[in-house]
Amino acid sequence: MAKWTTEKAVQELKTLLGEKLVAVVLYGSAAGGDHAGKNSDINLLVTTKELGFKGLQLLSKAVVPWVKQNNPAPMFLIDGHLADLTDVFPVEILDMQYNHQMLYGPDPFPGLEIKKEHVRVELEHELRGKLMQLKSRFTLTEARPGLVEKLMLDSVSTFLVLCKGVLWFHGEKPPLKKMDALRKLKEFISFDLEVFETIDKLKNGEKIRNLDVLGAFEKYLGAIEKIVDNVNQ
Repeated sequence: MAKWTTEKAVQELKTLLGEKLVAVVLYGSAAGGDHAGKNSDINLLVTTKELGFKGLQLLSKAVVPWVKQNNPAPMFLIDGHLADLTDVFPVEILDMQYNHQMLYGPDPFPGLEIKKEHVRVELEHELRGKLMQLKSRFTLTEARPGLVEKLMLDSVSTFLVLCKGVLWFHGEKPPLKKMDALRKLKEFISFDLEVFETIDKLKNGEKIRNLDVLGAFEKYLGAIEKIVDNVNQ
């Protein structure tokens, strides 16, 4: 199967949806120049004039080959409904609003307003939930270094995006790159930054000799707990 690029995905969406397609947005690490090759997703937001059951069935022709290349399925929204999500998913909307590229159609983000209290509520909910999930998933590794390393690699992007949200909560506009944002967050919260830098090197394919994986996970866990405590306070 030929590789699907974002251009190919947009062309297929235009073919399938026709005039019902409003916009296609690239967001996340790929939009901000923070893409780590095969370890990073390519995220798309697609807005449409309408999208019923038959339209969803039709879209499988574009979504299935896209997902087979290890990308998440695009997020589909009716045009104009993005504003309805600002109180429910304020952190995600902030990240997309600040860090996106238009692949097709008009930009849906200008004019969206995010309230600080909504950011705080979602941050605490998401950080605590992801922290509990991280602890549970660690117990399933049986402390095997290879599995623990994979757990850190699989989970770190989620925490880094949430940390960008914590910067917004502190009144700071985050740098585009997630690790730069984390370094900025260090100015507001005392936590172990080095362990995140180690995980980032691993995620980018760098080999680290004699790495104490279990020790790194302990520091990783402790750093996240400090960030969670800061949001709670």
